[in-house]
Amino acid sequence: MTKKRKRQEDFQKVKLKVGKKKPKLENATDTTFKTKAIQIPEQLKEDGVLPTQNRKLNIKDLLSQMHHYSPGVKHNALLGLKELLSQYPFVIDAHLSNIISEVAAVFTDKDSGVRGAAVHLLQFLASKIRAEQIAPFFPLVSAHLSSAMTHISEGIQEDSLKVLDVLLEAYPALLTDRSIILLKNFVELISHQQLSKRLKSRDKLSWMLSVNPNRRVTSQQWRLNVLTRLKKFLQAVVDGSSDTEDEGLQEQKDNSHSVRNPICISWKLHANNQQHIQLFESGGLRPKINSSFRLRSLTTVMDSAEKGLSSAENLKGFIEIIIPLLIECWIEASPAQSAPILGNLLESESQQLMQQVLSIIHLLWKLTKRHDETYKMELWLRMNYLVDFKHHFMRHFPYSLQDTVKHKKKDLCKSNRNCMKSSNNIDHLLLNLTLCDIMVSLASTSTLQTDSGWLDMIRKFVTDTLQDGSKLNSKQVNRLLGVTWRLMQIQQNKVATEPLIKAVYTLYQQRNLLFPVRTLLLKFFSRVYQKEDLRTQRIRSRSKVLSRWLAGLPQQLALLGLRNPELSNQLIDIIHSAASRSNKELLQSLQATAARIYDPLEGTLVLLPAEAQRRLVQLVYFLPCLPASLLACLSRCCIMGRMSSDLAATLIGILHMRSSFAGWKCQVQDNSVTDVDYFSFLFSTLIGFSREELTSLQGIRGKPHISQTQLSPIRLYLTDLDQFLHHWAVTEVICHSLSTIPSQSQCFDILQTGICKYLVGLVVIPDSTAGSVLCAINKLLDQACIISENLHRFLASCCYSLLYFLLTIEREDAEHLQKRDMLWRSCISALALLPRLLRLMLQSLQVSRICREELPVVAQLLRLLMQHGQLRSHMITNEFLVQQIIKDIMTLKSGEVQEQWLTDLHYCFNIYLASHPQTPGPINTVY
Repeated sequence: MTKKRKRQEDFQKVKLKVGKKKPKLENATDTTFKTKAIQIPEQLKEDGVLPTQNRKLNIKDLLSQMHHYSPGVKHNALLGLKELLSQYPFVIDAHLSNIISEVAAVFTDKDSGVRGAAVHLLQFLASKIRAEQIAPFFPLVSAHLSSAMTHISEGIQEDSLKVLDVLLEAYPALLTDRSIILLKNFVELISHQQLSKRLKSRDKLSWMLSVNPNRRVTSQQWRLNVLTRLKKFLQAVVDGSSDTEDEGLQEQKDNSHSVRNPICISWKLHANNQQHIQLFESGGLRPKINSSFRLRSLTTVMDSAEKGLSSAENLKGFIEIIIPLLIECWIEASPAQSAPILGNLLESESQQLMQQVLSIIHLLWKLTKRHDETYKMELWLRMNYLVDFKHHFMRHFPYSLQDTVKHKKKDLCKSNRNCMKSSNNIDHLLLNLTLCDIMVSLASTSTLQTDSGWLDMIRKFVTDTLQDGSKLNSKQVNRLLGVTWRLMQIQQNKVATEPLIKAVYTLYQQRNLLFPVRTLLLKFFSRVYQKEDLRTQRIRSRSKVLSRWLAGLPQQLALLGLRNPELSNQLIDIIHSAASRSNKELLQSLQATAARIYDPLEGTLVLLPAEAQRRLVQLVYFLPCLPASLLACLSRCCIMGRMSSDLAATLIGILHMRSSFAGWKCQVQDNSVTDVDYFSFLFSTLIGFSREELTSLQGIRGKPHISQTQLSPIRLYLTDLDQFLHHWAVTEVICHSLSTIPSQSQCFDILQTGICKYLVGLVVIPDSTAGSVLCAINKLLDQACIISENLHRFLASCCYSLLYFLLTIEREDAEHLQKRDMLWRSCISALALLPRLLRLMLQSLQVSRICREELPVVAQLLRLLMQHGQLRSHMITNEFLVQQIIKDIMTLKSGEVQEQWLTDLHYCFNIYLASHPQTPGPINTVY
């Protein structure tokens, strides 16, 4: 076989036949595949876990549409979110993180409709989400807000202010935590940086106002919008600082005589170890426990950016940037720059812009006073800005609406009348007062001669404003009084301060002043009085106006009554403060008005709440004289129940300290409380009812108000439980006061005379009065006391009437059941102390005169008297009387079946009396 033949066998070609398929290659890839249909009926159903809105979209669907490229889809998603969250508020808590992040992301969206919907949704969410809930996500919100405020698009910047309004309203504390970043954003909204030509290096950049013609509003309107938000932001920073003070009447930090809250201590609880007194290293508003350890302040660990405006360095830096910009805004809006052409809205904007400029400076000044080195900060502000402020701010002072329109033509003025009326909402007085407050803060006593020119302008403006008789609101008065106080501190001589005090008093004398205004004026006068009182006696020169104001306070308190309890409390505090300092004019006025203040029917004492009543009761101690008429009013106040028994006890204790029986080592004030008037007060309060009331009770008959027995000439008037308990508590205090009088026998004689004169002979006596008389007798009785026969018989009748009442109380009568223990103790104590009293009572038990229904009561009374340990010896002494009473009872019950109460009476007599060795014989011999 040839070589050619062999080569053809190795590479032999396969011949294909017609109609046959091509055979598959050995390395061919199989590309065939099979498909099957997918059934998804469950996925097409609505989600049963997540709620949906009207378009059947749940929270996840709506949040996913927030990333859509179409503005319409995002707008509808925001509207759907608001709809869904309003219907299902619980969804907010479950998806709060995603909601906040998605809504904050569209603050910088290019479409204005989307941004507007985002602001509306944010406003809705702010009303539903608490500050502690959004706090973890607030850095993200703040970052998106900063991005929107510094965005290149003017529309996004304008809408960022709307977002800022919502956050300032809902979360001011969270927003002010990032104050440094936001303050820089505020500056960049109205200005731009420029390299200072005086400096070759770029270490210091100057800022200048920017003008953008592409905005939809004028540059002045845009600055007004930004400065309005900056003022709100700074106000939130001031409100959130730790040392909150009144805006106008702020206390000086070096004032060591500030009012301090006293610690109320109950000595009874302290004596029983139920209350512990914590002693502090130094008192006042911030007491500290004495310790050698001191915690490091957290602000020392934070860097300057985290401190914000609480750092003096950061505050100075921001002031250096913003004050020049504010001065430029003022120059543009000042009257000298106003154009006499079509500028109605411009003039209104100018007034508003000037107000915002001054408000921002005023808030910055307040922040400077929160630092420790206040004096250095004020000196720095004076050195840097006093010249510019005098030149620009005080140039056209005082400002008014007429200043902005006086250069216009007459026809323009006529056409602008409506504009002037519509711009009345601009508070021109507040603008001037804010400027005054800023300027006077830069002055001091050492710079008085240098600043006398513009200080005289401010002093004249303040005086005229106070005296012109116009109605001022609380904000204006607060700022006005703040300026007045500062002027008085700068120049403290009487020649300068007296006209200012007189002007304030002119405003104080206006009728129908608002309550906040009246409160501010009271605080101002109180502060002036305290400041004046701190001076030494040698240099003290009383202000006549201030003395006149103090003298009128008691009369105002009496006229005010219950119409305004808060104002009454303020008046009481001031009166108490002046009375404790022995102010002569006030004490004389208080003495003259005391009868109206302490009137038991319509006086201030009985109308005001308990705390105010306590302060009024304390004022009794300072009254120069306590006449009988005033003591009668105070007695009625104690017994009428319109003030608590504890307060009545306090009043009784004060009167005891004012009396000659208090045990003072030094002589008490002459004629403060005479002995006769003091005893009259104690006796009237002990009785608990006036003579007129006792007379009117004599005509009452029958139940349920009268308890009557045929064996006693006295019928009891049953008082209400509250009245009884109050009277009994007062009685215990009266008895204690009587027991402290040195001569007990004389005191008892006086009490005996009063009882015989005013009570003996009455037919109807209140149960509380009868019990109180017995209680007082028990307290004062000793061996030296001699009791008259009339008093003996009266007390015996009272005892039996009370005991009969106690034994006939029905179990269902829960109100009178609570009187049982107190009345029973007083009766038994009196019978044990006075054996003759027991004998007279037993002699009065003539059972032949009573009806059969009262016999079991008499028998029960005898059994209880025999069983009582304190009375057993006296009952043994009167054994014959007891036997006679029992004999009379047996005579009335003869021929009848012996009842159980009669059997019990026999048993008790045999046990306690008949078995005694001194008895003449057993009970059986009697019958």
